[in-house]
Amino acid sequence: MLAADPVYDSELAAKFINILMWDGKKSVARRAFYNALEEVKKTTKLDNPMAIMEEAIKNVSPSLEVRSRRVGGANYQVPREVRRERAQTLAFRWIIGAARSRKGKSIANKLAEEFILASKNEGTAIKKKEDTHRMAEANRAFAHFAW
Repeated sequence: MLAADPVYDSELAAKFINILMWDGKKSVARRAFYNALEEVKKTTKLDNPMAIMEEAIKNVSPSLEVRSRRVGGANYQVPREVRRERAQTLAFRWIIGAARSRKGKSIANKLAEEFILASKNEGTAIKKKEDTHRMAEANRAFAHFAW
């Protein structure tokens, strides 16, 4: 089991920090994460920036995705429901990817912006979720291959 992070006493924050980490540099990831939450706190003027982060994760988490399935020599994109743990991991990945793809600011500022946008159902990570859902809807005809 994963130990909760020391500042916010949240397992969600600890998981996020681990996924944010690059080259095993956890202290760098922690600093970026906590600075991002401080930035969120300053921008939104709320006491609890973790609420914004949790809302962002909830909004970005997909409920459907497509999985490739080979049937009779043809590959089909089969829509599947996403397990809660995978949905959370995808949300982390998409938020971090969206933040890293932004230009010209520190990772903490980019993460903070992405958290705020995602909590309002806007931004690149939300677009990724909507694209995933759209793809699953478009391939609904192949749902009978999901066994």
